[in-house]
Amino acid sequence: MRIEIIATPLVIISIFLASAPADAQQTKKVPRIGFLSAFSPSSEQNRVEAFRQGLRELGYVEDRNIFIEYRYGEGKRDRLPKLAAELVRLNADLIVAAGGSGLARVTKETTKTIPIVLTGGSDPVGAGLVASLARPGGNVTGLTGITAELAGKRLELLKETFPRLTRVGVLWNPTDQGSAQGFKEIEIAAPGLGLEVQSLQVPSPSNFESAFKAAITGKVRAIHILPSGLINSHRNRIVEFAISNRLPTMFSGAAHVEAGGLLSYAPNAPDLYRRAATYVDKILKGAKPADLPVEQPTKFELVINIKTARQIGMTIPPAVLARADRVIK
Repeated sequence: MRIEIIATPLVIISIFLASAPADAQQTKKVPRIGFLSAFSPSSEQNRVEAFRQGLRELGYVEDRNIFIEYRYGEGKRDRLPKLAAELVRLNADLIVAAGGSGLARVTKETTKTIPIVLTGGSDPVGAGLVASLARPGGNVTGLTGITAELAGKRLELLKETFPRLTRVGVLWNPTDQGSAQGFKEIEIAAPGLGLEVQSLQVPSPSNFESAFKAAITGKVRAIHILPSGLINSHRNRIVEFAISNRLPTMFSGAAHVEAGGLLSYAPNAPDLYRRAATYVDKILKGAKPADLPVEQPTKFELVINIKTARQIGMTIPPAVLARADRVIK
């Protein structure tokens, strides 16, 4: 006996509806984001892990429901435009600019449409990245590190650590907007602390040698390093000079102290990277960068390298050590 099955319209519709969710799930696009850093993978390791942790807390598992394309400049700023262009060609859903305002500016010059998430830097309004912190207005949002605004506070900590200090060299890049702003903050703060400031300008790599010579002939007794892409990429060179000449250094981030600098006071970088994941989540869910306020840091840390202090023959006062969030021995 032959049995015939007649597919009525109702049966066909039922079969289609039953299979539709599975098909939709199979074809659902996995978001792809770009992660652009000016530095090396090793120097960014802790901050990258904090970013990944932030994503995991929001339900994102790398290579499962989100793809991340990493690009590192390895300290070579001239590579960044090319790396940013690569991420644009990959049709990234957004790009995380893992660094300062200079890196974000390079990325913004590459794309005016792909959302860009900041993880720090100084004064994104002054740098022309956003219209205002409350309403960025373009394709850039994220977190600011208020780096320049803390320059005066760092100078104060340097004086507190070395009360007899009277002359400080300030290493800065006059072509970098954030670095220039930081130098102005130092000029304002120095007189009240009884400090003289010697400007050590490094607008290009070729200027480091002359800046170091000026520091020696000017008899500075400590160096305050203001961040910029150029200066950050020559961190090891600066640290070696300072240690060989027994000069205390004040940096703008823990990574510099981990590399041999003496002191740093700055926003907690891993916390900024972890919080950047919330911007990724909101943008992937449809929020526009123009409408997401730029947030400021809420956690700060004082980091001291005791090993470096011993190398340069300096003693850190117990009161300052007690305030340190992290001591490298």
